[in-house]
This record gives sequence, structure tokens and C-alpha cells, in this order.
Amino acid sequence: MGKIKVSYYLTEQLEKLGISDFFGLPGDYNFKLIESVEKNPSTNWIGCTNELNAGYAADGYARVKGYGALITTYGVGELSAINAIAGCFAENIPVIKIVGVPATKFIEQNTVLHHNFEHPDYYAFEKAYSSVVETTAYLNKTNAKSEIDRVLSVFVNQKKPVYIAVPVDICDMEIDNNPNFDIAKSDEKNLGAAVSHILELINDSKKPVIIADVLVERFLAVEEAKKFIEKSKIPVTTFLMGKGLIHSDYEGFIGTYLGKYENQSVYEYVNNSDCVMSIGVIYSDLNTFGFDIGFNPSDNIQIFGTYTIVENYKYENILMADVLQALYEQITPKKIAVPQREKTFFVSKSNTDEKLSAKYIFPRFQDFLLPDDIVFSETGIISYGVAAMDLPKGANLYNQVLWGSIGWATPAAFGASIAAKDKRVVLLTGEGSHQLTACEISSMMRYGTKPVIIVLNNDGYTIERLLSDDPMDEFNKIAQWNYSKLPEVFTGDVWTAQARTNNEFDSVLTEAKEQQKTKMCYIEIFADKMDIPDLTKKIIECKLTNKAAKTV
Repeated sequence: MGKIKVSYYLTEQLEKLGISDFFGLPGDYNFKLIESVEKNPSTNWIGCTNELNAGYAADGYARVKGYGALITTYGVGELSAINAIAGCFAENIPVIKIVGVPATKFIEQNTVLHHNFEHPDYYAFEKAYSSVVETTAYLNKTNAKSEIDRVLSVFVNQKKPVYIAVPVDICDMEIDNNPNFDIAKSDEKNLGAAVSHILELINDSKKPVIIADVLVERFLAVEEAKKFIEKSKIPVTTFLMGKGLIHSDYEGFIGTYLGKYENQSVYEYVNNSDCVMSIGVIYSDLNTFGFDIGFNPSDNIQIFGTYTIVENYKYENILMADVLQALYEQITPKKIAVPQREKTFFVSKSNTDEKLSAKYIFPRFQDFLLPDDIVFSETGIISYGVAAMDLPKGANLYNQVLWGSIGWATPAAFGASIAAKDKRVVLLTGEGSHQLTACEISSMMRYGTKPVIIVLNNDGYTIERLLSDDPMDEFNKIAQWNYSKLPEVFTGDVWTAQARTNNEFDSVLTEAKEQQKTKMCYIEIFADKMDIPDLTKKIIECKLTNKAAKTV
């Protein structure tokens, strides 16, 4: 069994989960934690420009690899990162937040040390985190081993962020090197009952449909879901957060659900179904296009990470992957006519000097994507711009539709680049969001990653202009940057370009495909400040019509 230092034990157990890269910033209270990462031959320390960006990077990393880790110093560092961890909590991103805190003797004596208050409260920041993580732990001489095991058990079972505070002296304390995790297993009785209930509804249905969404990926059940979907022959759609789970060319894929605004055949099929099966769905406002659904999910079938609801009856303690595997083994394929899928974007290169607009940008961006790409889209109009795209085989789209923190996508794309060095990462962001976290471009260059970054410059917060009473209000303006010159401030190999017309956009995308093989590509494109995707226009027009009707 042997003995091992606390910090080494924590690093070693996280490495076993596939976390080979730890993001964060150094501070005098976390040096020993970072050293444990550096001295482990299977793990790497990834330094970022600030703690918020490091948290976003760990988020992007976890989306690709399943789990992520963030290390900061006490107080100032952890509070800088808390928004990123809150986003992980909202969207079920398993990131462990590790914080180095002052030595036990100072905590016990309530000593006034830096990064604390005049009247110290050494547990204030743990309390702050308690609302945005699944569980917290503050290690001491008696609980270090048991608390690490408990927190990591929650981490693995719930697939949500967790928090561990490690005093400087506890890092070097030796504990038994015998992991004792409580990893959840499905209750076999409940599993059998739930699967039987689900199969009964499916077998009795004439027009079933499956909605696959983001929690399938979070709970590591992608392969089980795909096997069941393909064998069942049930038509399948995805919401925006789950876009990319089902390949666009899969014969049973009826298209992305975009409410009443686009893909009308999908809208009608889903809302006229006599058996809606939700797999890992988050029924939030933006993910459902304003709760634009004509059915009650709980009246049908809802499969979540650790429980399932069928006709409003909740089957506890059954894991998503186990439910889907059992359904795959027992399902009798349905014979259902799949509606012809509508395609919103039809790509045709325009060799003209016409000014760039959303009407051309997003279809051309779709054409630029390659199989197995990892695509990040920023919050705002871009989320709706990519909503109707078809993704090539094996490509994944990541967004932050629920938490919606602008600036998230740039460092998240960096984290994904570290997680998947063998794949191409493509980031599409607006310049307003990009300004919040653009310094992480330097980390991309520092660590030799090669993403393709496209910054849409439309002169301000366009999404806020659309939502404001006065679109030209001063608060929607932002500082003007020459974005294509930004990478020159940093050290590294990068190719930059600008595009203002359709023809220029075609040219830079063609060049980027070659340049990206050896270096990062950074492209600035321009559009009018009120230029928006067609889907966004339809949503805004619908809201304005409804608002006008209410005032009559």
C-alpha cells in the first residue's frame, strides 16, 4: 500500500481520470500543489494569463476529455475563477477546483495574512463556492485522505464541479496510498423496471422521436446513445446545446430543433409525436428557443445522468449509460417514415466583392469545417448563426447556451486545443466577447497550439443592441481594436488576415486550411453593426410581434 504526500495523491488520482493537464496560476499558497503536477511524469502544468481564463480553459478541456482541473491560490485567485466554475456547475462540466490555502497553524490562530480580510474568515471563500459546486472540502490533518476520496467520488458520479482547499502544510503530509472511492452503480431492480416501462411506451407508439442533448456527452454515454438510436430506427433530433451528437448524414437524423423559426418539419414532427424520448436534455429558455415545445417532457420519457422519468414516475439511482445499453440490447427496431430533412445553408462560393454579412458568413463557415473538427461558438448572435449548420462527420460543436458568459469561448478553445492536440480546433467569436479574454491568445501561442480563430467585428455588442430600447445607446459601444494585429503583441508562430468581402473571406479561409497545418491562424472579418443571422431576425420579429399584440 505505501505512503504518499497529499498533493501527490490528489494529482495521481486525477491523472487516472484522464486529466493530464492542470490549468491555473501560481501563488505562494499553491506552489506545492503545482510542484506535484510538475513532478508527476504523466501530468503537465498549463499556466494561463488570469484565473478566470484558466477556469474557462479547464471547462473547454473537460468538454473534450470528460474531466478538467483548475489550481489557484487562496482568496484573490479563487474568486477570480468563480464565474468560470459557476458556468461549469450550470452546464454539468466536471472541473475540480483546487485551491492552495495558508498553513493550518495560521487558520487555527486566525492570523491576518495577505489575501484575507482585516478580520479573517478562512472559510469565506469555501462558503462562496458552496453554491456553485456539487461539494466542497477543506483538508486538515485528520480528514485529508477521506475527504479527497469523498470529493472525487462525487466528482465522478455527479459529473459536476467540486472544490478542495489544501493548506500548505497538508500538501506534504503523508497518507495511505489506497484509493477508496464510492462509485455509483445502477440499482438493478429500478433499471429493469425503467427499461421495461420505456420499451412499453415505445412499442405502443406510432410516431416516437428522440431528442438527444448535451448531458449525453457529460455523462460519458455517447457510444451507448448512438448504438441505441441506430438500432431503434427512431427519428432523432438535437437541441442547440447537443448539436453535433448526431452526424448530419445519419439517415434517422431529422435536423436540429430550432423552434418554430426554422426546420419546420422537425418542429411539427416533434410536437406531434406520441412518444418524446429525451436523452440528456436541458430544457432551458435558449436551448428550446423560448420554451417553444408543445409537450410536457415528464409525461413522456426523460433519461438523465443518474435517474430516469417515465410518465412522471421517477426511477432513482440508474445511470444513463446503463439505461441506454439495456435499451440497445432489448429494443425492437421501429419501422417509421423519417421526414425529409430541410437544409438551411446551401454553400455556393461567391466570387464577388459584396460586403460580408451573416447571410454569407455562416454558410461559408459551414463549408470551411472538416471532419473531426472541434468547434467553439461564442455567446450572442453567433450561437444562432451556427444553429442551422450541418457539421461534418465526427465534428463537435461546443457552446455555452445556458450560462452564457461572454468571453468564455476563447480560453475554452485553448483548453480544448491542449486536450486534443491531434485535432483542429476552430473558434468563431464576436469582438465584444473576445475583448474580455483575448489575452489567452498568448497562451495558445506559448504552448504551440494551432487553432483557427475567426473574430467577427461588427462594431459593438450587437446582441445587446437588438435587445435594447435604443440600439445605438452608448453602453453598447466598445473600444476599437485592430484585432488582426493583436497576435503580434505576443510571442509565437501565427498567420493573420482580414476579410471585408465575400471574395476576401473565401481567400482567407482557403489559405487558413494550409497555414493551420503548421501554425495558429487568426482572422478578423467585418460586418455591419446591425447585421444578424436570419434565425436571429425571425426570433426578434416574433418577439416584437408578440409585444405589440399585448399592447393592443
